Amino acid sequence: MKRFATKLVLWTSLVTLLSGCLYPESQKNENQIPYTDQIQSVQSAVEQYQENKAVLPIKTRDQDTPIYQKYPIDFKKLVPAFLQQAPGNSFENGGVFQYVLIDVEDNPTVRLMDLVTIEKVKDLQLRINDYRRKKDYPPFKDVLAKDRYSIDYDAMGMDEEITVKSPFTNDELPFFLDQDGNVHIDYTNDLTKAIENNPGHNYQSGDDIRDLLANNSFYVPVASVPYTIENDKAVFLVK
Repeated sequence: MKRFATKLVLWTSLVTLLSGCLYPESQKNENQIPYTDQIQSVQSAVEQYQENKAVLPIKTRDQDTPIYQKYPIDFKKLVPAFLQQAPGNSFENGGVFQYVLIDVEDNPTVRLMDLVTIEKVKDLQLRINDYRRKKDYPPFKDVLAKDRYSIDYDAMGMDEEITVKSPFTNDELPFFLDQDGNVHIDYTNDLTKAIENNPGHNYQSGDDIRDLLANNSFYVPVASVPYTIENDKAVFLVK
């Protein structure tokens, strides 16, 4: 009986230890919520920094970096002079969001890049790359537009289509491939809803309309490609 009790204590301790590993600090609820006050405090700090330094507190990225990942905020430049600490939901402080800037030329505005979504894109890309190594070509299925293809999950041996929850509508969004086999998220439905919800917009056919999402939410559309508007619907912007 004593030996059983000892084993039970050891087992309980092991479960507790594993639970701590499976659910690290970055997975706590408070680190996964886009609090308005945190975003506003960072916005204020960015504006004060720019006013004092005449530059923006951002990290350097290559010119070909996707537009919504191009201007990550460098909290080392803000803390502690302009901000007490990086927000609890920021990547730098154990959270799941990368704070970025949009509209840096005219009106630098703080937004969030969802790193959980980025990881899902990376995971699917690894599967696509593995398939491509074996077959010498990506698992293209249907043509969605020029150089835009749905994914043949059956060919990959997968039982169902992989989707990701939209931070804009909470709808499940599909993935697609470009001509090089790179994975992207299809925001067509989100953007069409944004068009409907913003009847006063000034976008015309040929314009990239992705800012309809970024300007009307806390988030940026990560892993996206340009879209435009045709007959009040969102379509891929292809050239």
